[in-house]
Amino acid sequence: MSKFIPSLETFAKGTFATAAGVTTLGFGLLYYGQNYLIYPSAFPPGSRTEVAIPTDFGVDYQDLQLHTSDGVTLRSYLLVQRKELSTNHATPVEHTEEQTNEEFASTRPTVIMFHGNGGNHGHRIPLAKVFYVKMRCNVLMLSYRGYGHSEGSPSETGLCIDAQTALDYLTSHPHLSKTSIVLYGQSIGGAVAIHLASRNPAKITALILENTFTTLPRLVPKALPLLGPFAFLCHQKWDSASKIPLIPRSTPILMLSGVRDEVVPREHMQELWEIVSRRQGATSKQNKSIPLSEVGDGKSKFIEFERGTHNDTCVQHGYWTAVTDFVASLG
Repeated sequence: MSKFIPSLETFAKGTFATAAGVTTLGFGLLYYGQNYLIYPSAFPPGSRTEVAIPTDFGVDYQDLQLHTSDGVTLRSYLLVQRKELSTNHATPVEHTEEQTNEEFASTRPTVIMFHGNGGNHGHRIPLAKVFYVKMRCNVLMLSYRGYGHSEGSPSETGLCIDAQTALDYLTSHPHLSKTSIVLYGQSIGGAVAIHLASRNPAKITALILENTFTTLPRLVPKALPLLGPFAFLCHQKWDSASKIPLIPRSTPILMLSGVRDEVVPREHMQELWEIVSRRQGATSKQNKSIPLSEVGDGKSKFIEFERGTHNDTCVQHGYWTAVTDFVASLG
């Protein structure tokens, strides 16, 4: 497994701005201009011009241009499975000689990746490689509007349109439309994933959520207590707490939380898990009778990583084993 876990240095390069962006959010709660602070797509410096490509990491890909309903072009990456991968350490998967590569790809899960608010999708290629090489999933690495080489300016409404565009592309694809679709969201990307699943409950097989929050305005008082009274000025809501109940009980959700998260207090993930559990039909008493560091409710599961911070939870011991087991359990 160690061969597939991205180095902390590589991953941190792309996520540095997440903490900086949310920390400065309180000072940008003036109604106009807050989007520039909530979505710091230009940080780290060069993120709008320097975008790594999967072949830099030994992975073949398609340069995918998606066109949104409001006329924005998103320049994303698509990693489509083949029967045999040239990449070293690829997990073998049974197939027949008669199968074409396209037919094989249609039998594998497809992961849509929604990244955090800093950096670009190219910074997350090491994570996509784990899904692609270790779990043998197809992967769509979405580049939000205003991020990387994508056009436009980011906003809650815009990112929701972008996510729907990615899903619509997959569901209309001649081969990938036959696959099970798993949403993987980190931080604000978790909010994007929850929104998309709540709007398309019949099309999403499962969700994997890491260090995301209940709502963005509720994050302000906890992250910046002195500025809590001004949270009402935050018009980017990302109200995941009200959207999770719209996701069917039959949709498994894996929640991964860093106990030492310095940006999103762990209570946010715990509260979301309580909502997920109620959606699944479990009682609060049942949840509290199990140590919260790792609990399960039917097909869904909540895991805390004691040393995990906002940007390095994905490199904690056991993280990718949990993700791999979860994806495998989907059948």
